[in-house]
Amino acid sequence: MTDNDILRTVLDQWKAGVDAHDPKRVASYFTDDAIFQGLHPYGVGPDAVAEYYDSQPIGLTAAYRILEHRRPADDLILGYLAVDFGFTDRPTLPVYLSVILRRVGADWLISHYQVSLLP
Repeated sequence: MTDNDILRTVLDQWKAGVDAHDPKRVASYFTDDAIFQGLHPYGVGPDAVAEYYDSQPIGLTAAYRILEHRRPADDLILGYLAVDFGFTDRPTLPVYLSVILRRVGADWLISHYQVSLLP
């Protein structure tokens, strides 16, 4: 698989969990020591990820586009994305997302997640 394919596979799983409002499923795609920065104070690990997504409104959806990716090491992939978070009761929130995927055994998991709002 190409780096783009690997990113898309992991992010499609993340998106499916977000769209289904399944915080534990979303958290399962993160490493045990993942640094997670959404639009609230940061957290570390899957429990912090699950807590964050559990606090999000029902009906939240994520639509993403991969803008750039790099392979800084054999077991790491850096992705830079544009993400539109959709809501049922307010306008879509466009953000930029940087992720680092790390190969853990045969799996690729998110080890760093950083959301940015740009003017």
